[in-house]
Amino acid sequence: MELDALKQISQDVLKLAKAAGASSAETEVSFGTGQNVSVRLGETENIEYNRDKGVSVTVYFGQQKGHASSSDLSPLALKDTVEAASNIAKHTAKDEFCGLADANLMATDIPDLDLYHPWNITVEDAAELAKVCEAAALSVDKKRITNSEGAGVSSSESVFAYANSHGFVGGNRSSRHSISCSVIAEHAGAMQRDYWYSSARDMRDMESAEYVGNLAGQRTVKRLGAKPIKTGQYPVLFEAPLASGLISSLIGAISGSNLYRKSSFLLDSLHKQIASPLLNIEELPHLKKGVASSSFDSEGVATKARQLIENGVLNGYVLGSYSARKLGMQTTGNAGGSHNLIVASTGENLEQLLQKMGTGLLVTEVLGHGLNMVTGDYSRGAAGYWVEEGVIAHPVEEITIAGNMQDMLQHIVAIGTDIIKHSSKQTGSILVENMMVAAG
Repeated sequence: MELDALKQISQDVLKLAKAAGASSAETEVSFGTGQNVSVRLGETENIEYNRDKGVSVTVYFGQQKGHASSSDLSPLALKDTVEAASNIAKHTAKDEFCGLADANLMATDIPDLDLYHPWNITVEDAAELAKVCEAAALSVDKKRITNSEGAGVSSSESVFAYANSHGFVGGNRSSRHSISCSVIAEHAGAMQRDYWYSSARDMRDMESAEYVGNLAGQRTVKRLGAKPIKTGQYPVLFEAPLASGLISSLIGAISGSNLYRKSSFLLDSLHKQIASPLLNIEELPHLKKGVASSSFDSEGVATKARQLIENGVLNGYVLGSYSARKLGMQTTGNAGGSHNLIVASTGENLEQLLQKMGTGLLVTEVLGHGLNMVTGDYSRGAAGYWVEEGVIAHPVEEITIAGNMQDMLQHIVAIGTDIIKHSSKQTGSILVENMMVAAG
């Protein structure tokens, strides 16, 4: 479906809401298609297509709010959806903080962020590409890589339109493509698995199938031969893909819903030193081809670039209009989440980070959800590599790492240049000065 068609549907929904007596309303209409092809041991295993469409509408009757959604975009379904949202609103309690974002904050400039790059790859070509990827992984070590969980190639594109009663209407087309591989290695009765993947808005920006497969194979073989370690306090280096999880936890702690519910370990932290002076995070919503790029948030509010954390000092929260009103503040244009967080490196590559760490733990996998958002207490199952005098000595598994997120942020001693570009939170590996590491 074309963007103009979705914008027209959004206008139709707003008219229906007004006719139903709503004082204001907002709606999002979307349509998407996708294809996923996976292979295993050289044979095509799955071919999946998806074709999704939907409309969601939120209506306000003064300070009463109702929400409903549908996967049917027919005129009758739109009418029924608005009616359902209106009925819900009439039976909800009044909430003085609900309502549209302020009209003067709506985006007026909607630049092309270069998010749409369709990839018209056939099923046959996708399967062949996945086979090349898997073959590259299996060839890394033909004796010890004994099985495969498969390789896959996916491609999707979507279009959405958002509109509200302020007269705002906007939307865009976007695409996302990926290639991935996971294999299994065996040695001396022990088995290990690992994977790698690459994704991008534009398939030309992805790593090659051979590279993805080769790295998946290398990562799997390196995990063989795990040895025990002694429980103790050690420096811990979070590999880049996991380091983004630390940044996600930080963002959760400074996000509106956790703040107004007082369920954050970073309450009342605005303009305070919450992390090491080495931590600098920019939010860049208008990054070309960015995973989380958008010129407006899910309420139509204009997004802006900002230095979220500067030399460890928190410059701003992550707020939508509702949470901002609850806190007596103004929305930061983050209804729906943050936009392209870029963590500045301190200049060391992974090898230099290992040298800086000396003896400690390089974590490449974590298990479970072990963060208490209220207290900041952190405990996760983990696997990775034991490092001695700056050199990887051997793999480790079935260990636990523990600390407190506030302390961990304050004791960041380096951030690597090995940045994962296909993430909405772009960071290199992060070295934390000291954590408890417990053997399994």
